[in-house]
Amino acid sequence: MWCYRGGSISTEPRINDRIRVPEVRLVGPSGEQVGIVPLAKALELAQEYDLDLVEVAASARPPVCKLMDYGKFKYESAMKAREARKNQAHTVIKEMKLRPKIDPHDYDTKKGHVVRFLKQGDKVKITIMFRGREQSRPELGYRLLQRLASDVEDLGFIESNPKQDGRNMIMVLGPHKKKTEAMAEAREAQAARKAERQGVALTDDEAPSEDVVEVTEDAEGEVASAEAASDEADTSHEAPAEA
Repeated sequence: MWCYRGGSISTEPRINDRIRVPEVRLVGPSGEQVGIVPLAKALELAQEYDLDLVEVAASARPPVCKLMDYGKFKYESAMKAREARKNQAHTVIKEMKLRPKIDPHDYDTKKGHVVRFLKQGDKVKITIMFRGREQSRPELGYRLLQRLASDVEDLGFIESNPKQDGRNMIMVLGPHKKKTEAMAEAREAQAARKAERQGVALTDDEAPSEDVVEVTEDAEGEVASAEAASDEADTSHEAPAEA
């Protein structure tokens, strides 16, 4: 009885001696078509060029193989995948909860979070929570949501209009900027700040040193007296004026 024991299935292509076919369609190191050759001949050419024979299209008949540096190929592929993940944008929905009779200071704080989320390119779900008798006055929550949407209209728009959901009223704000644009701007701003810090540090190191004398308010009189005495001394050495 056959039993599958699990285990991972390798997704890497077969290379060199792992290729088990009589002949292959060979592609040269520069992408040139060599043609259909016996496997032994392909392995011989790979050894001659000091490269690997890599199966790039196993489903073809015969399989397509290419001469390449497989270690370098794997490294470059990993770097490309890493860069793609770095630039990949995931849609995130943040949530902000408010009360109908929110304090002005708390409102400003909550609005600041909403502004930050929209600048990052994220959607924001605004939830107004009603308690007790507040449920009989849904217009309070509606006005609050409209006020918030108006305050951040330069950064986002109403994607989902306010609607009642049990004891809550919900509205969704969408950002004007796409997530990828927000990420790109954040990286540019970070690079600019880094360059500015490095520039300031370089300027401080290269600037000539100067002696700085601090004069307190109490010492100003003494300094003035010393300057006056110095002026008198200089005057006393001057030649007498002619009559």
